[in-house]
Amino acid sequence: MPERRATLKDVARASGVSTATVSFVLNETPGQTLPPATQERVRAAAAALGYQPHGLARALREGKSRIVLLAIGGLRGGRSLEGFIQGISGELHAHGYGLLVYPGAASDPGHADLVRDLRPHAVIDLARIYTTGGDIDDGGWVDGVAAHTLTQIGHLAERGHRTIAFALPAEPDLDGLAALRQRFAEESGRRLGVDGMSTIRLSADPEEAWDALALLRRETQVTAIAAFDDEVAFRTLAALADLGLSAPHDLAVIGFDDSRFAAAWRPALTSVRIDGGMFGRRTARTLLGYAPEDSDGIAATVMARDTT
Repeated sequence: MPERRATLKDVARASGVSTATVSFVLNETPGQTLPPATQERVRAAAAALGYQPHGLARALREGKSRIVLLAIGGLRGGRSLEGFIQGISGELHAHGYGLLVYPGAASDPGHADLVRDLRPHAVIDLARIYTTGGDIDDGGWVDGVAAHTLTQIGHLAERGHRTIAFALPAEPDLDGLAALRQRFAEESGRRLGVDGMSTIRLSADPEEAWDALALLRRETQVTAIAAFDDEVAFRTLAALADLGLSAPHDLAVIGFDDSRFAAAWRPALTSVRIDGGMFGRRTARTLLGYAPEDSDGIAATVMARDTT
């Protein structure tokens, strides 16, 4: 037979206190002034018994669970998103909460049912934040995506480029975030005194990408391309090679999000690395009402390689 699950009463019996005291300690109930020795005795008993709180019962009792629901919608996975998920998950876990990543958007038909059944502590609609411009209002030019874009364009400007194109993906499902990033790029160009900021859309189809880049070369004097992400940067490099050109001799190229393939590519791709883990931990602490962690970390760093 399976081993019986330890209960709150078991922990209370083992630590010599009431079940109410055990609940106060394990749930970190605010306003309680229990002696540190008592709290330590309760936690030690819980650990020894392998006590795990019953999530459903607690959700019914408290009105919500200790699950945070993260809706990522159509956001394309990458190093910063992976880091964000790891950061927020680790910080939540350290405080007794869990993370559920929902691949859809909060506007999806099934989302309301999921929230009703899970009773999450909070819902983060990451896709909406990064497609409606909320990033600007929430400090985006300090250390958000707007500031990361400024770092990207700034790297090219520091190398003397004054006629820059911003390369966008051709996929319609990325139009929301692409429009936001384009706006950030254009504003970054104005702030940096860039003479012109063109736009090019690059398809995953090699022939279409070749045509788009050839047209850009014929009709503009662009000397550098800042890409929406590393995937679009790779499309740019491939199209350059098909045209018999190379980076940075004919066109400098910088990616965004510093994928794991960036350094291994030839020529090695310059890209912007974002500390997603830091943002994840910060988000978790904000949700739970804790002060932000002390951190001297840099939100975004240019990983300068061969293409610029």
